[in-house]
Amino acid sequence: MSSLLNKMMITSLLPLTPYLLSLLLFLLLLEQISYLTKKRTAPGPPVVLPFVGNAILLVRNPTRFWDRQSALAKSSPLGFSSNYVIGKFILFIRDTHLSHKIFANVRPDAFALVGHPFGKKLFGDHNLIYMTGQEHKDLRRRIAPNFTPKALSTYTALQQIIILHHLQNWLRLSSQALPDPITLRFLVRDMNLETSQTVFVGPYLGPAARERFKSDYNFFNVGLMKLPIDLPGTAFRNARLAVRRLVETLSVCAERSKARMEIANSEPTCLIDFWMHETVQELRNAAQAGSEPAVVSEVEIGAHLFDFLFAAQDASTSSLLWAVTLLDSHPEVLAKVREEVAGIWSPESDSLITAEQLSRMKYTHAVGREVVRYRAPATMVPHIAAVDFPLTETYTIPKGTIVFPSAYESCFQGFSDPERFDPDRFSDERQEDRIYKRNYLAFGAGAHQCVGQRYALNHLVLFIAMFCTLINFKRHKTDGCDDIEFVPTICPKDDCKVFLSQRCTRFPSL
Repeated sequence: MSSLLNKMMITSLLPLTPYLLSLLLFLLLLEQISYLTKKRTAPGPPVVLPFVGNAILLVRNPTRFWDRQSALAKSSPLGFSSNYVIGKFILFIRDTHLSHKIFANVRPDAFALVGHPFGKKLFGDHNLIYMTGQEHKDLRRRIAPNFTPKALSTYTALQQIIILHHLQNWLRLSSQALPDPITLRFLVRDMNLETSQTVFVGPYLGPAARERFKSDYNFFNVGLMKLPIDLPGTAFRNARLAVRRLVETLSVCAERSKARMEIANSEPTCLIDFWMHETVQELRNAAQAGSEPAVVSEVEIGAHLFDFLFAAQDASTSSLLWAVTLLDSHPEVLAKVREEVAGIWSPESDSLITAEQLSRMKYTHAVGREVVRYRAPATMVPHIAAVDFPLTETYTIPKGTIVFPSAYESCFQGFSDPERFDPDRFSDERQEDRIYKRNYLAFGAGAHQCVGQRYALNHLVLFIAMFCTLINFKRHKTDGCDDIEFVPTICPKDDCKVFLSQRCTRFPSL
């Protein structure tokens, strides 16, 4: 009976088949016309696959996808190129001047910073990324005390203790792995995750919570590189749910920190303490003045902390891996770093590198800045056009377009011999960081420029100083090992395989 009904249904639909096919072809034609209308004279593929566009290539080989967009942008004096992904028209901006135009117009009637093409689904609505106007300015003002010299000095001590612990562990792993190399990418990621957890929320995250945190952050990282299919069991759904749990965990940390900072004479020991210390003071001042304080909920603070974590974790991992890669391939730079650090700090001193000593490591700082320029970790910063926006005299970005200003491309414009890894460009004599300041977009620009860039550079410089002083290292060279891979920030294609051995007489006893 059932099979008979199915046959009757199929038979009744057969006459409609030509009409359904015609409707489908019509819709596909409309999609192509829409794409070509938005594309206009911009370089880009002349025809795209229905709906998915070039999403398959973007997911399978993002390096190849963005290299193509870069090549297309270079082929035209316009300075940008176009494409189509999952029903979205996208624009890749190579020209520095045009990138600044995007960064300078993050507001409700121009562009919205999204951090990821499908970021709102992942990060939630309360994230710092999506804030604009006075609300955003007020929040950045409240965040500022987290990155004062006093706060940064507190963080550098925590950073060094964790770096030292992990370097010793890496040496053990390398010795056990011989004659094979070890892979640094996941080891660096774990070190940075522990650093972020300790610096940001310190004593408020116990060992069990840290393990759950690590697992959830891994779900998040995997989901970033997958198609946005929000169904049970998919990587994207797992990532979205993981972010919710991470924000809840960080919210509890903020609540505990606030309770501690309300106790008289409590000294901040981590980033959330500095933040809550300032918040408690604001609340007290408002109470004394009889005014209504501006209140930010713990959930919102948790979301902002997650934003810090996301920015610090993956970008920092990228920079540390490229530092090892580039120092290995430039032994003359490595020798100068070791000479400078040896004249300022010795592991036999059994003391940490002080803030004053760190400030004297001028060349090592230049190496850190050049690593970030040469391999900008967050290569692009996605925005969505809220309106039709006139980018040039001849091209208007259509509303709804996802725009990708390329920080990576800008860092190779303007600078002298930009394809060369040359830390001396940041010396007091050459001052290319000032001369080509507009091209140095590794930390973004405009209202959403990275608020923690001094913290990020300190972490990179501390790692370079300690790694080069305490350890001898050699890259396991294979064809294409230093090629760029998106994970989602960029790292060496082989995940930075190395051989390690102890260089110092003994490690500091702290």
